[in-house]
Amino acid sequence: MTDLPSAPPPGGQGADLDLRLVRYFTVVAEQLHFGRAAETLRIAQPSLSRQIRRLEKELGARLLDRTPQGSRLTEAGEVFLPHARALLRTAARAASQTRAAAEPSRLLVGYTSNLIVTPAVRELRRRYPDADVRALHLDWDEPRTALLDHRVDAVIARLPLSAAELEVTVLYEEPRVLVVPLDHRLVGKESVTLDDIADEPLPRVREDAAWNAFWRIDPRPDGSRAPDGPLVRALEDKFELIAAGQAVAIVPGGLGLDRLRPDLTTIPLHGVDPSHVVLATRADDRSRLLAAFRKAARALLTGGTA
Repeated sequence: MTDLPSAPPPGGQGADLDLRLVRYFTVVAEQLHFGRAAETLRIAQPSLSRQIRRLEKELGARLLDRTPQGSRLTEAGEVFLPHARALLRTAARAASQTRAAAEPSRLLVGYTSNLIVTPAVRELRRRYPDADVRALHLDWDEPRTALLDHRVDAVIARLPLSAAELEVTVLYEEPRVLVVPLDHRLVGKESVTLDDIADEPLPRVREDAAWNAFWRIDPRPDGSRAPDGPLVRALEDKFELIAAGQAVAIVPGGLGLDRLRPDLTTIPLHGVDPSHVVLATRADDRSRLLAAFRKAARALLTGGTA
């Protein structure tokens, strides 16, 4: 385990912070719930609680208050959180740049559901046969953190995506469509508008206002709010809710749902802006291999199939 020195805690004594504990804290701080954080980290909840207490002891400050509803950051926790994130990113950047110096021809490309990166990856391998070029599937909400944590070097994903600290290039557009179960009242219509689904609940995700605003079209152009549907985390859970008749959803037309689930269908949604597929990289990454991939992506990833 790599340790980095921290600033001295209020007590005046120096502390060597275990990066593993720092990462555990950031996940709990994001989830504000030890149970969900333990699931994300894939460790037992009692073990996670012990590790957080160990970190608090090292720092000499309580970082989290436990409540019946979950957890909340203390004032000390609020102060430590941005430093913890910066510490983890610095460590990841140091490791990534060290690997890059030892392996100057290595590139990991992340991509999200039903986005094809194969043509650009194959072109890069053809041009640089000695390079180690790989692709890695990411969940819909991982692209930004995967880049900033140096788990990947480039990402092909859909907007919305915060551009802070990133370089984001639009590759192509996809129409937005409505996905419904086969027995839905709108099945058979050539297209629908927002007026047709004014009272239809749409799934929501927790703590992602930009995602909810774009994919629920909330608020609507007339200022009305989209009806609240169930909270979801995984794409598959959303589709299961739709198939069960509990919600409808607005999705990118390139998702290929008709092929994935025979009990769902899509209907063109008119009067809304399209979604955009983008290439995102770290703003400070200027590697030769990444520049070559960026060029290949712009030329070859245009929304067609491999």
